[in-house]
Amino acid sequence: MKAIKWVADPMHSEVQFKVKHLMITTVTGYFKNFNIEAVTSDDAFTRAERIVFTADVNSISTNNEQRDAHLKSADFFDGEKHKEIRFEAKSYENVGGDDYLLHGDLTIRDVTRPVTVGVELGGIVVDPYGQTKAGFTVDGKLSRKDFGLTWNAVTEAGSVVVSDEIRLQAEVQLVKQL
Repeated sequence: MKAIKWVADPMHSEVQFKVKHLMITTVTGYFKNFNIEAVTSDDAFTRAERIVFTADVNSISTNNEQRDAHLKSADFFDGEKHKEIRFEAKSYENVGGDDYLLHGDLTIRDVTRPVTVGVELGGIVVDPYGQTKAGFTVDGKLSRKDFGLTWNAVTEAGSVVVSDEIRLQAEVQLVKQL
């Protein structure tokens, strides 16, 4: 069967992360610049031969310039040395209905670890311009310390400033390439 290539529609996609701050509230951030490419063996997106996600570290935004600069610094992502976050899928497994598990390798700061995220296939439609689009909701968690992101501080009361667990959330629309 012919390989079908899909690419992200950046106008209809978003990639976010959420982290606890002072262990009492959640801060949300996102990447302004990212890319997703997928290759499937069918139009229904039931089998993925290849899925690669990349994000430009220096496009990170939490709606706070000072915090964003800190996240880009050597304390966290070290955007001068490590310009890209990369996820390369190893398998795409149907776990019932429109629910899938996406297993792959995530690389942050040249540290690569296996990661699994949940994926819900929202559907596949042809838009008013004749483009075939597939929609997905992606959810997952990871330990930032597993990737060398260990910076933290402790408050006077003994609470940590930034949690270890990072929640990943994405709404992704892919466009079938002709």
